[in-house]
Amino acid sequence: MTALAREEILRLIKSAKPLLENYPDLENQLQPNGFDLSLKQVRTLEGEGVLPTDNARRKLPSNNPLEFDCNNQIKLMPGIYSVVYNEVVNIPKDVMALATPRSSLLRSGCTVNTAVWDAGYSGRSESLLVVYNPAGLILERNTRLIQLVFFKLNAETGGYCGIYQNENKS
Repeated sequence: MTALAREEILRLIKSAKPLLENYPDLENQLQPNGFDLSLKQVRTLEGEGVLPTDNARRKLPSNNPLEFDCNNQIKLMPGIYSVVYNEVVNIPKDVMALATPRSSLLRSGCTVNTAVWDAGYSGRSESLLVVYNPAGLILERNTRLIQLVFFKLNAETGGYCGIYQNENKS
């Protein structure tokens, strides 16, 4: 497995099925070792989740979108939130991605928890934002929250076919 550099990520973005779509600012988001995903929406989580051994009985907590103010900002108090990204990701079957919070987010007393972006996954992903800072956090729409780091696999896989395929594309 090899991490992809900026030039290879850009080549995949410009391919017939773009690696990433709907990005607000390609030049600022494309990094030497990855691509920054930016904030589209923040949601509160309400109610319990149920994670049984089979997907048929899975129940996710409901969520409530929060509104940005007239300055395109949102103030978040300590707690957990679901964040939805602007970018639609289309991972090839021979690539996977891992994400890490941007250092400015960590230095503000917050983090984002993410899962693996599997080979073959396509969609507009969500992650868990945790605000630890007792004074809270002000986020602006389109701010960059995480960096996706892409890895070339040693072989093509069958690709992701779970329930989150093509999520949040509308």
